[in-house]
Amino acid sequence: MFDQLKWLGSYIGKKKPRFIIGLILAAVTSSITVINPMLSQHLIDDVIMPANTEPLPRLLIAMFIVTMIRLSLRYVMIISMEVSSTEAMTNIRRRMYDVIQKQDYRFLDKFRTGNLMTRMTSDLDLLRHSLSWISYQFVDAVFLFVSTFIFLMIINWKMALCLASITPFIFLISHFFVKRIRPRFKLLREKLTVLSTAVTENIDGNRVVKAFAREDYEKDHFEVRNADFRDTSFENAFIAAKYQPLLELLSQLLLIIMLVVGGIFLIRGELTPGQYLAFSSLTWALAMPLRMLGILLADLQRLHAAAAMVMEVTNAEPVIVDGPEAVEMVSRPAGKIEFKDVGFSIEGVPILQDISFTAESGQTIGILGSTGAGKTSLVNMLTRFYEPTSGAVLLDGEDMRKFTLSGLRRHVGLAMQDVFLFSDSIYGNVSYGRPELDRETVLHRAMQADAHSFIGRMQDGYDTLIGERGVGLSGGQRQRIALARALAVEPSILILDDTTSAVDSETEQYIQNQLRHLEFPCTKIIIAQRITSFRGADLILVMDKGRIIERGTHEELLANKGFYHHIWSLQNSGGVKNGA
Repeated sequence: MFDQLKWLGSYIGKKKPRFIIGLILAAVTSSITVINPMLSQHLIDDVIMPANTEPLPRLLIAMFIVTMIRLSLRYVMIISMEVSSTEAMTNIRRRMYDVIQKQDYRFLDKFRTGNLMTRMTSDLDLLRHSLSWISYQFVDAVFLFVSTFIFLMIINWKMALCLASITPFIFLISHFFVKRIRPRFKLLREKLTVLSTAVTENIDGNRVVKAFAREDYEKDHFEVRNADFRDTSFENAFIAAKYQPLLELLSQLLLIIMLVVGGIFLIRGELTPGQYLAFSSLTWALAMPLRMLGILLADLQRLHAAAAMVMEVTNAEPVIVDGPEAVEMVSRPAGKIEFKDVGFSIEGVPILQDISFTAESGQTIGILGSTGAGKTSLVNMLTRFYEPTSGAVLLDGEDMRKFTLSGLRRHVGLAMQDVFLFSDSIYGNVSYGRPELDRETVLHRAMQADAHSFIGRMQDGYDTLIGERGVGLSGGQRQRIALARALAVEPSILILDDTTSAVDSETEQYIQNQLRHLEFPCTKIIIAQRITSFRGADLILVMDKGRIIERGTHEELLANKGFYHHIWSLQNSGGVKNGA
């Protein structure tokens, strides 16, 4: 817990002095709480009992001034804590976002969208609440108890010890409470993450749900997770409900001790009426921290669970990073690619094995294979989304790891089958990789991707705002915009992963012709299921189970009469209609 609080405090940044001032003010305002009961003691013993009104104005003015000072300092303290906690959450959220941006695919495979959203929203909000409320409440309770106990010890140490006699029992109950509730709150955060993930996936896949009329199934699917979260919340509440009454009971015993023992001391003359009033006035100051202990401990366990979830992200170090000797690309690479005995595995499961081939600058490489053959994993090596576990990938004769990630990726254009478009204008999406592009260039790239024709028919043309993920556009339109976006960066390496799967044969032929006549040198890697997509390729690789099982030109592969010939025969004999 201490390490988590230290970690949380490290993100307060420039507002740390405010936070420290807030804690100091919490201690000060709690400590001066005993001043008015002290003055009340003198009011009884020095004014009322001897019927001496001379000190009365001074005592009343002093009590008023103490109250105003305490309220004023309290206001400054609350503002300081709120400002510093908000600053800390802003810094943590910035750190989380930065970490996520720098992570590789393995991190994103581990943490789903709903999982990350829960950590960046509800978990962070709980941390802010903990920093702004729990911290000062804890300091407030400790100093209120200590200052009150010291004051009462000065008045009558026997009476003070009698009141403090129940404290060990409260600490014992609190120990058992913490031990039982800590794993429960961790479990609750995990249940919330599962629930958030289910909601996020359902919203993202809403069209699929409606298309298959699975609304009732998804409602039941959600209800299971919702009920699971509810039941865990109930169980946690029941545990707290068992311990809180015990703490309340013990704290209320203070009042009984005060009435019985204090009364005896008063009768014996060991307490003056003013001292008895002071003890009576400050009994709540001993009881309240003890009563608050259960609530604070529960909140601290929530903090522990939430901090663990957030720290898992902020402390996650990306596996794929710039090496200590990585250099920026000072000039545009020629685009020669070489895979040398590349192997790749995830958690011991082989994905790619013994991959070796060379693509000269400006050549077109086609990759064909069944689902799961490793095609996308192979091209992900070129952007270093993944890195080989054996062998090396070379760019212009140099290991790609020699270059910085940003420098390398600036020269790679990527268009995937699963297109992601931002909630922005079409112009903004096409120019995403190079925001400084002039309008003429953007239009030209859209023409090369055969997107200009349908964009021109839209009401606002290139200024048309498209919905999240390209909602409102057909699959083929999204793919062509994604292709235009990849071409706009004028890459040395262009990767097309099934980019034309949703367009008709005529459009595909037009795009292929445009790609053959690009005005900038570019090595093209094309993944497709339709052989027509790379019939003119300089080299075609046929993959299966992470290996290259055939390689050659279109004519050479047909002559071999292997897997490639089989697929070509299916696609040209009606088994799979060309362009379907």
